[in-house]
Amino acid sequence: MSTEIVELVEQATPYISAAVTAYGTAVLSRAEQAAVGAAVEGTAGLGRRILQLLWQRREEPGRVELERVVDEAADEQDDTYSAAVLGRLLRRALQDDPGLREELSAMLPAPAAGPVTITASGERSIAAQHITTAITGDGHTLPRA
Repeated sequence: MSTEIVELVEQATPYISAAVTAYGTAVLSRAEQAAVGAAVEGTAGLGRRILQLLWQRREEPGRVELERVVDEAADEQDDTYSAAVLGRLLRRALQDDPGLREELSAMLPAPAAGPVTITASGERSIAAQHITTAITGDGHTLPRA
């Protein structure tokens, strides 16, 4: 699974969880409402739009599954479990639909850039924000492509 999908799911899951909590099972059919409070619209509203986008891009069997998962998440008392189930469904949809990845990326706010602190300590320690390959032992070579 690509890191792009993982990042999108991590970023979108709080929004879709908030939408399911705020709207319950009506999240998939609820029409746009101007009267929704600003705080709810900010988080749950974006989550609702994400779920409706997912609903629109799926065929009938996928819609039935989405309805079932949203219904279970709305009834579940454990928010962590609900977020995991919704995240898994979103992850599968993103893997199957590159266009959905683009649309979701455009909907989500840019991740906040904050300070990054990285510490490495000890012999042959390495530190980096993103590491592709790291070899710290003696006598190793990387195969060239």
